[in-house]
Amino acid sequence: MTKVISSIRYSKEHEWVQQLEGNRVRIGISDYAQKALGDIVFVENPAIDDEVTVNESMGTIESVKAVSELYSPVSGTVVTVNEELEGAPETINEHPFETGWLVEVEMSNPEELDSLLKEDEYQAFTNEGEE
Repeated sequence: MTKVISSIRYSKEHEWVQQLEGNRVRIGISDYAQKALGDIVFVENPAIDDEVTVNESMGTIESVKAVSELYSPVSGTVVTVNEELEGAPETINEHPFETGWLVEVEMSNPEELDSLLKEDEYQAFTNEGEE
């Protein structure tokens, strides 16, 4: 299984993106987001071959506290869905970066990665409201 590497980028909607080979990326929600949501009980991911568009809804995530939209941090075609989450959505709480990822997307516009936040920028962004 792919480990967290420094090339992970974040959206301001709290999704993370990890570049894999070529134009393929893996998408999940950040540790910050899963902690804010609490115990995750259901995930509605897009289906394989679905087109996703940057900053548009690609599904929902439900916790004991709320239902939240999942926003795609990049545009492209869904090529893999983490089917393990259907029976064990709590995996996102336990391992948001390792086995709790959501989907893999073949990007149609790889330049969109440049607009995402680096680790230190994301940390600063999430700490802004905590003073």
